[in-house]
Amino acid sequence: MASSKIDFKKTLDAYSARHNVFRTVVVPPLSYLMIDGSGDPNTAPEYAQALAALYPVAYALKFASKKQLERDYVVMPLEALWWAEDMASFTTARNKARWRWTAMIMVPDWIDRQMFEEAIATTRVKRDVAAVSRIRFEILDEGLCVQTLHIGSYDDEAGVLAVMHDEAISKAGLTMTGRHHEIYLGDPRRVEPAKLRTILRQPVTQCA
Repeated sequence: MASSKIDFKKTLDAYSARHNVFRTVVVPPLSYLMIDGSGDPNTAPEYAQALAALYPVAYALKFASKKQLERDYVVMPLEALWWAEDMASFTTARNKARWRWTAMIMVPDWIDRQMFEEAIATTRVKRDVAAVSRIRFEILDEGLCVQTLHIGSYDDEAGVLAVMHDEAISKAGLTMTGRHHEIYLGDPRRVEPAKLRTILRQPVTQCA
């Protein structure tokens, strides 16, 4: 008999965040489906193509896990790493055309490379999604991070990020290291912008 379905948003502390609270958390190494791109996510075809490729593979892995291993789980939400040559473009000018990104979906640690490759092959047969060939399977080890929950439009994140980058992190005796990370807990197709919930995460290290 298959085990009960696991929802990692409820079992992993790294997916817990509170509005207006900047919390330090140690994120363990996690496995992800990843695909890279650049440009404004609202207008760049590359971003839409990445999402159209990630979700079918994520669900193919879920179904394979349930059938082959009798281990079922809730497909995790979309996440993304964001960066630019000038990180001020995230908090001031918000010039999204200059942004680079890695769109990704977390998968359980029992998913191995063979299962990933089989899911890629299955998706290629069932769907005509060219970007599937660009998906990679990697472990991301972020370690020490500061994160908070943003409620509202993605375009209203700048003020929260400014406080995180310029106040919360420095006051805690930390400095930024890795790429800005967002976890999208709401579906913008179904939720009005003012009610969207997004975890904003920044990898950090202790100041010397």
